[in-house]
Amino acid sequence: MSSENTLSDAEQSLRDAALEYHRLPTRGKIAVNPTKPLSNQRDLALAYSPGVAYPCLAIEQDPTLAFDYTSRGNLVAVITNGTAVL
Repeated sequence: MSSENTLSDAEQSLRDAALEYHRLPTRGKIAVNPTKPLSNQRDLALAYSPGVAYPCLAIEQDPTLAFDYTSRGNLVAVITNGTAVL
């Protein structure tokens, strides 16, 4: 890619738009948001202690249930040695 000093008008426009896209309205492209309501004591008891024990015990008995009770099926890993821009 060209350095900032030698960008064409089209490249400069794309650069500016890309920088704004990544910054506004919220920085970045990924956010972590709750998937369940956490608005009262019962919700917290279901999500954490003691409620979380039941899915943990079910997963212990059948590890494939981790896909049902956790975000495991929604995750992806990016492995890099840092020598290239992805």
